[in-house]
Amino acid sequence: MQLKRVVVTGLGALTPIGNNLEEYWNGLINGKSGADYIKAFDCSKFKTRFACELKDFEPTSFLDKKEARKIDRFAQTALVVSDEAVKNAGIDKDTMNADRIGVIFSSGIGGLITFQNEVMDFAKGDGTPRYNPFFIPKMILDIAAGQISMRHGFRGPNYAVVSACASSTHALMDAFNLIRLGKADIILAGGSESVVSEAGVGGFNAMKALSERNDDPQTASRPFDKDRDGFVMGEGAGIVVLEELEHALARGAHIYCEMAGAGATADAHHITAPHPEGLGAKNVMLATLDDAGMKASDIDYINVHGTSTPLGDLAEVKAIQSVFGEHAYKMNISSTKSMTGHLLGAAGVIEAIACVMSVVHDIVPPTINHFTDDPDLDPNLNLTFWKAQKRTVNAALSNTFGFGGHNASLIVKKYVA
Repeated sequence: MQLKRVVVTGLGALTPIGNNLEEYWNGLINGKSGADYIKAFDCSKFKTRFACELKDFEPTSFLDKKEARKIDRFAQTALVVSDEAVKNAGIDKDTMNADRIGVIFSSGIGGLITFQNEVMDFAKGDGTPRYNPFFIPKMILDIAAGQISMRHGFRGPNYAVVSACASSTHALMDAFNLIRLGKADIILAGGSESVVSEAGVGGFNAMKALSERNDDPQTASRPFDKDRDGFVMGEGAGIVVLEELEHALARGAHIYCEMAGAGATADAHHITAPHPEGLGAKNVMLATLDDAGMKASDIDYINVHGTSTPLGDLAEVKAIQSVFGEHAYKMNISSTKSMTGHLLGAAGVIEAIACVMSVVHDIVPPTINHFTDDPDLDPNLNLTFWKAQKRTVNAALSNTFGFGGHNASLIVKKYVA
């Protein structure tokens, strides 16, 4: 069958460096750091005492106070970005077929804060179970997709994807595939995460995954830097509205760009560490290029997974050099996690949004916080240190990799009729 073309017609973002799409993009191109000392809980006894939290976010500014209490923070942020994306895309369910508008929305962990608080409250009691009746629906990570569909009346495909930090890229890939197969006209795809809590920070600290640079939080996320010591946890949400091209044209929708291809692979190597030669990362980029029918030389910019971990950054660069060869030196490469921190299950979608905006505006956001060259990394690669760079971006590739060896990549490109 002839696959349908899929375009991006709407975006929504809620991030540590901006509470909407415009603020987020401005934060990226201006090299803004979202890291600061944690305000959500008393972290004085924790190894890591900072994170990239949302700033000035009050759920009841967007949601009814009574309803907000029934929803975990990760789902609250999901609803906020859904509102922005629906408005941004000009979706009107009353004049469209809501049966063909879907939501595929992910999270890496889901309602961890709810789970933590309910269990802690029980442990402090006399053993009598007094759980909140909304405990389970607040906690399960698929509830965000359900909440978005109920809020907007979308009755198309609706489910969650979970693959740790690759979750929202897999959500975008699934939406892309369903639309090009003709199963839906529009799908809101993305993810959210909010686990800046005792359990979240403590758990990642125990794995030695987080930076412990407590003396200088704003520069702690240091992808590709010799002295990188782990990632900085972030929170937030993002949505990309994917739409079948002819449907978008028929309603006169604004088209940001086209989604060209997506791929998924597994490292089959280790529960948390990447394959040392970046084998899974290499294979997923090759699969994505093949799916898009594009050559390595067609890519102008790669938004890397680039978490600021000693092993991960090196393995990804090895994979890029293996796939792109000499063209690797002609591309821009950057890690926007240097600014946003690592949004875990929401990382893929906010980085896909960065790629969309790069294609639209022909600007590559920077990798900030670079102080010392890593002798194991090729100094001739353009890792876009410190300042955004203007260049023609006809096509951009986004990488996301999750614990368990899950790899997902996608390509967006300029829309040409």
